[in-house]
Amino acid sequence: MGQAYDLAVVGAGICGLAHALAAVRRGKRVVVIDRDAQANGASVRNFGFVTVTGQQRGECWNRAMRSREIWAEVAPAAGIEVVHRGLVVAARRPEAAAVLAAFAATDMGSDCDLLKPEAAKARFPYLRDVAAALYSPHELRVESRTAIPRLAAWLEKAKGVAFLRGRSVSAVAPPRVATSGGDVEAEAVIVCPGDDFATLFAERLAAFNLTRCKLHMMRVRAEKAGLENAVMSDLGLVRYLGYAELPEAKALRARLEVEQGDHLANGVHLIVVRSADGSLVVGDSHHYAATPDPFAPEAVDELILDEFRRVLDLGAVNVTERWTGTYASATDRLALIDRPADAVRLVVVTSGTGASTSFALAEEVIGELYG
Repeated sequence: MGQAYDLAVVGAGICGLAHALAAVRRGKRVVVIDRDAQANGASVRNFGFVTVTGQQRGECWNRAMRSREIWAEVAPAAGIEVVHRGLVVAARRPEAAAVLAAFAATDMGSDCDLLKPEAAKARFPYLRDVAAALYSPHELRVESRTAIPRLAAWLEKAKGVAFLRGRSVSAVAPPRVATSGGDVEAEAVIVCPGDDFATLFAERLAAFNLTRCKLHMMRVRAEKAGLENAVMSDLGLVRYLGYAELPEAKALRARLEVEQGDHLANGVHLIVVRSADGSLVVGDSHHYAATPDPFAPEAVDELILDEFRRVLDLGAVNVTERWTGTYASATDRLALIDRPADAVRLVVVTSGTGASTSFALAEEVIGELYG
């Protein structure tokens, strides 16, 4: 069988790479196996936005805070640029301002700045008229399509992680992992399948009633420059659970259903982040299906751009790139950890929080696996 490993990780997205990192930090010999030649799924199709503020209170928020710390440690070592830091949530309605005020009063908002309209406009001149704004210092933004390959390369070169790419895994029964390129020997295995629910442990995954979420993303060039942090808006306050679970969010949702019902029906909320070349990554939408179709209707993109124009005063906008992504989703959890066998773990981030929480999630899994 060739070289033997302490741990095999199936899947080289951010979840799999995070588990490889957590294991090598414990001195384990690790191999990562992936069917693709390079990262091609949700991990490179998102914002590269490590989001803390707005994550669900408790476990998810704590994981995001810890993951943010690890990103800050790993990025410079791996040659990954942190393009910008921080997040401003622009509240366009009094109801949204009330949600931000309630959030700022929680322990999650203790390090955030709640700004009145004049102060918000002075600090963030690219915002249109707002009822309030919340600034969070916690967030980091990396360019995901380059950050994930660089993280993998660093794990290989600096940490000794082996990578076997272009291999599909058909069976997991430690110490044997059956792949299309031959068997791999490993004492333990962590399977990070992303939104592939059919290849490995399909019967176990079926019990969690998972589905897949498709999102629309765009890269745009704006006439005016100057965006120095991530931006979100009212629509995010009824989607991100750290805000949406506050009692004050109920009135905001009621108003949004009247005024922006099409946006809500298409799962549209606004995130805007800047790239090193000055372009902006803008999204996104949410449509759910067991097998999402590959099509990206222009009408959905227009809903996203409509919210962009309502929130940001950046002049004319030109879309230079469009793409879709899919990720695993569940209605009752943000992540799942399953134990098919003593030496096997099945880990799926069942929400759009992979970049934001995977490092901490992996520490928990590796810590439990190895005691």
